[in-house]
Amino acid sequence: MNTILKKLNQAPLYLVAIVLLLFTGLPFFIMVNTSFKGQMEFSSSPWALPESFSFENYGLLFQTDFFRFFGNSLFVSIISVVLVIVLSAMASYPLARLKFKLNRPLFLLFMVGMMIPIHTTLIPIFLLTRSMGLYDTVWALIGPYVAFALPVSVVIFTQFMKELPKELEESAKIDGCGHFRLFWKIIFPLLTPAISTVAIYNFIHIWNEFVFALVLTNSSENATLPLGLREFYGEFSVNVPGIMAALTLGSLPLLLVYFIAQEKIVKGLAAGSVKG
Repeated sequence: MNTILKKLNQAPLYLVAIVLLLFTGLPFFIMVNTSFKGQMEFSSSPWALPESFSFENYGLLFQTDFFRFFGNSLFVSIISVVLVIVLSAMASYPLARLKFKLNRPLFLLFMVGMMIPIHTTLIPIFLLTRSMGLYDTVWALIGPYVAFALPVSVVIFTQFMKELPKELEESAKIDGCGHFRLFWKIIFPLLTPAISTVAIYNFIHIWNEFVFALVLTNSSENATLPLGLREFYGEFSVNVPGIMAALTLGSLPLLLVYFIAQEKIVKGLAAGSVKG
């Protein structure tokens, strides 16, 4: 009886979960469903299931520069995320584990960085990129991506590190372990949930970023995936099934990484939300 009452009490939660699943899953289903249709079939029945599943749209991607755009996005995203993890974790260690006068002001400075509208910096970043000779290269994107990802990443790492037991640090210092070795040998391996959170959060943002890629690159050789999707737009028509096929393949890295690390992401966000 208690089990039945408990399930009845949880019924509203299941209902909300189903509604949220429909809102989030339906667009993805429509995207995948459309990618298996031809142009004529999509025009005549855009919402129906395909009469016969055709991989023609996926085959057409090999005739375009899709995989070059995909590779550029993958390169920029991976390099940027690795740099963000290393730099923000190193910056967070003294903020979380050491006591000094500027500790609180520096942490607040990183929090202020989260409030800066990144697109207001487009012109100075463009001028700086040109003066450094990096314009129209994939390397031009890495600097801004890393810089704007650091504030939120430092906040997450700092709050997570504050939850780690002090005893580990104290015992390591007794054994003669310095701060550098202490960080890399003891603290950093314990940051797996926070690392997963920072990696996925920033990877999704960088993978989908459009404006900086549009401003800081000019040629198709250095274009990322969001820019490359414009190739499916003709002068008088749009290849919607082709775009959906490209979007389906383009979303696979995000889905794969998220499903692998979703538990650690939730744990890292929960730890990062605790006030230190």
